[in-house]
Amino acid sequence: MHALVAPMTDHAIAQVRELEKKMLALPQLDIPTEHVLHGGMYTRTIFVPAGSLVTGVVVKVPTTLIVSGDVWIFIAGKAVMLQGYNVFAASAHRKQAVYAITDACITMSLVTNAKSIEDAEEVFTDEVSCLGSRRDSVANRVLITGE
Repeated sequence: MHALVAPMTDHAIAQVRELEKKMLALPQLDIPTEHVLHGGMYTRTIFVPAGSLVTGVVVKVPTTLIVSGDVWIFIAGKAVMLQGYNVFAASAHRKQAVYAITDACITMSLVTNAKSIEDAEEVFTDEVSCLGSRRDSVANRVLITGE
């Protein structure tokens, strides 16, 4: 399967933005985020219920991306079906769209010197105001070890 999620073209990112515009007419989900800041790594995990369509922000740094569950994911300008557990080296300059066929967990990890979740979020995107984890209505679980 795909071991690398390459940077997206500006056209592919624009396609995800167009999809987002259409999605705003639909009921919105509050998707909780689990955050772990430990050992110079920031890891965030979201749970996407089956039948849900989600999009992410533009990620500006390389990360590790883990997808667990059966999903359709927009990679390299096309929809790719993933099943089970998949780990990717994911390049900077990407904006994913994911449709969960089954309940799915999506985890992203990156290296950072951040000391807070807010600072860690600013490391990976310039679109922090668009993050679901920044909504007051969303539950966030946070673990910061200080190590």
